[in-house]
Parts: sequence; structure tokens; C-alpha cells
Amino acid sequence: FYIAFMLVLVVLIFRAVTLEFRSQRPGRTWRSAWDVSFFVSSLLLALLLGVAFGAILEGVPLFEDGEIRTTLFELLTPYSVLIGITAVAMFAMHGAIYLMMKTEGSLADRARRWLPYLMIGFVVLNTLGVVVSIALGLPFTERYLEQIWPVIFPAGALLAMGAVWYFVQQARYFNAFLASSLMILLLLVAGAIGMHPNLIVSSVDQAYNLTIYNAASEENTMTVALIIALIGMPFVLLYTTGVYYIFRGKVRVEPSSY
Repeated sequence: FYIAFMLVLVVLIFRAVTLEFRSQRPGRTWRSAWDVSFFVSSLLLALLLGVAFGAILEGVPLFEDGEIRTTLFELLTPYSVLIGITAVAMFAMHGAIYLMMKTEGSLADRARRWLPYLMIGFVVLNTLGVVVSIALGLPFTERYLEQIWPVIFPAGALLAMGAVWYFVQQARYFNAFLASSLMILLLLVAGAIGMHPNLIVSSVDQAYNLTIYNAASEENTMTVALIIALIGMPFVLLYTTGVYYIFRGKVRVEPSSY
């Protein structure tokens, strides 16, 4: 299990390396090789995150001592792979919308041509994931089958997805990007609501589940962490807002571009 997360870190580092090395030589072959490397690393990152999320939803062999004893290949169940592919489609759709918002010319045209297929693919895969989750009787679906109010989150995600389609048809790509971001957020919240209070579900014994209660630190530790977060988060938000403001508008892609 830990190997999977180490692979995520390796892929994240390699993505940054590809961007740095791509600009070191002007040759077409050199840049194309690093473009392919960036694509593969980005694809693997989305797939690994999706597989990890699917494994957490499905349950992992968590034992009484708090150790997860499994291998990477054992995590690659049909369900986790389905969620991984769904994550790839979701991030590809989200990225295509961003490209249409930030670029122009041939790159934006390519994103525009691919976007309808990516949207349809994501909706189909996500719907299949929901059906399979219910059919398998996964623990996180019980709350939705027993209670009504949590349904507002997946329903909100569905409405946000409809808004994405509408705004794309209207060529209002910034609004489409915001709607897509909201949709992703609502899907994550829907998963968290279904899992609550569990953080990791044990496939060995439900008594070994890792919850927000048995995984919590001491009260004074959480108090200090909260104070630091309250102080630091405004600076993070300010920095992020400043970056997006400075680099607002469309980017012109030229042969000399980084």
C-alpha cells in the first residue's frame, strides 16, 4: 500500500523534471521525448490517485495493529482500476476545459474537439462506478441507501456536470472550469460523507477500521495545528489568488515557449 503512495511521489517529481529538462535543448526529438514523458507521468499520477481512492472505498487489509498488509498488485482490483480510469477521464476533461480557457489556436482547437468525448466518457464511467459500488454493497453506499439527505452531494455533482456542458456550449470556459471544479469537490465530499466516520475501511474486520476518532492526535496537538492553519491559510490563498491574477488571460503557444 505504501509503495503505491511512493509511486505517486515519484511520478510527481518526474513531472517536474520533465518540464525542467524539456527546455534545455531546442531539438524536436528532445522536446517530443519529454512531452511523451510528461504525458505518461501525468497519466500514471491520475490513475494511481484514482486506484488509491477506489481501494480506500472498497476496503483494504488493515489489521488490528494498524498495519496494511498488501501489495500494489493486490490493490489493482477490477473496482479500483475502474475508479482509476474514471479519475483519468475526469482530470482529462477538467484539463481540456482549462486549456480552452487559457490557450488559443491549434491547441485550443484540439482540446475543443476532444472535450465532448472526454465528458461522455467520464459520465459513463462515473455512472458505472456508482452502479458497481451499490451492486458490491460497499460500506460507503450504506449511508446513501439508508438516509436521504446525503444524496444532495452526488445530485449537486450531477447538476454541476450539467452546468459544465451548458457553459461549454456557450463558450463560457471560465464558468465551465468553475463548474467542473465544483463537480470534483462535490464528488469528493460525497465519498467522504459515505465513509464517515471511517478514514480507511478494513476488509479483514470492521472493528479494525481507521476512524476520525481512533486516528486523532491529542487535543493540544490538534489545537496547535488549527492555529497554524488559521494563520497560514490566508497567505496561501493570497499567494494563489495573486498567481492566478498575474497570469490571467490566454497564453500564446509559440515554438520558443517553455
